[in-house]
Amino acid sequence: MGLYQYKAYTQNGNEISGEIEADSKEAAIDMIGARGHIPESVKKKSGNVQDSSNFLVRLEQKLTPVKPKEIILFTKQFKTLFKAGVSMVQILTIMEAQTENKKLKTCLIQMSDDIKSGSSMHQAFLKQNHIFSSLYCSMIQAGESSGSLPDVLERLIYIIDHEFKVKSEIKAALRYPAIVLVMLVSAFFFLLTVIIPKFIEIFKTLKLDLPLPTRICLFMYNMLHDYWYVLLIGLVLIFIFLYQSFKTQTGRYYRDKAFMEIPLIGPLIVKSAMSRFASIFSILQSSGITVLESMDILSRTISNAAITREFKQIKESLTEGMGISRPLKQARYFTPMVVNMVAIGEESGNLDEMLQEIADHYDAEVEYSTKALSDAIAPILTIGLAAVVGFFALAIYLPMWDLTKMVK
Repeated sequence: MGLYQYKAYTQNGNEISGEIEADSKEAAIDMIGARGHIPESVKKKSGNVQDSSNFLVRLEQKLTPVKPKEIILFTKQFKTLFKAGVSMVQILTIMEAQTENKKLKTCLIQMSDDIKSGSSMHQAFLKQNHIFSSLYCSMIQAGESSGSLPDVLERLIYIIDHEFKVKSEIKAALRYPAIVLVMLVSAFFFLLTVIIPKFIEIFKTLKLDLPLPTRICLFMYNMLHDYWYVLLIGLVLIFIFLYQSFKTQTGRYYRDKAFMEIPLIGPLIVKSAMSRFASIFSILQSSGITVLESMDILSRTISNAAITREFKQIKESLTEGMGISRPLKQARYFTPMVVNMVAIGEESGNLDEMLQEIADHYDAEVEYSTKALSDAIAPILTIGLAAVVGFFALAIYLPMWDLTKMVK
């Protein structure tokens, strides 16, 4: 694989230039021609420059993620061009020329080559699953097979935009508590490593009996000063252990299960999962995807291992001929409201509408719970900061108080 510089003419007669990766010069010419351009000159870059350029390009692509806003914009443009009757190859060529994200640009080139070699639209998207989620690829497959791709893309735009807004709101709500937590940790280490040692040396020189808070501070300082490397190695080992554990399905299950047991945070996670479940399930149902296929897609798109395990049990019940509401009732994390609304929708034949009602309800619940979490965490962290400063103040002023009494 080499990097080739080229100059070419578009179908409109405009001159363009660029670089392209190919196995040979002939392959590069074919790839340029496949994009609808007429090659004028194609030259291979020199070895060292090529290697460094390849490395820098790949590094830039890895460090440049495709943001949700870019996926939303791509999907909107894709839907507009598809409804206008533009062919898939032309759509990808137009999108590749317009996008500024290097990673997405490379992805679109590869997709275009796959389509030209006979791959279906779904297969081309599936090969780029590092950019397009499992839900995205499944929705493309549903739209392609049912012939209603524009409608499916419209629903896809809604759900990507909706999830992006929810995540942004949660991040914004947790930003202030995170700042307070950083201040809390910083104040702790500053007082322990800078202020306390100076006073302890004075107290030792005067041979004072140190009170309990001061002795605790002295113990923590000695541990940090004498065994910092042991503590550092321990923290690194714990981090590696947790990182490796969370890469396994069992580790993710216990992690997500533990988070859902935490007050304030747990209910928010459950409500967010219910909103995601209902909105995605509603779109899948209105797109003509069966309930069994929907369970498979939901198990891959709900980013919670504990709830994902519930989907596997639900699917087993569905294969035995049960409706969707009965298995949901037996599941642990699905709320009574979700179960009852799904049961009503199943009986009336309006399941997708009921699911949308559930999604709207839990969207409001998530917004309210996020605000409540932010309002509750901020005072707790502020009290924690005051407690840390107060503890160190006691460690300093209690011996000074004893010293004052000795002087008197």
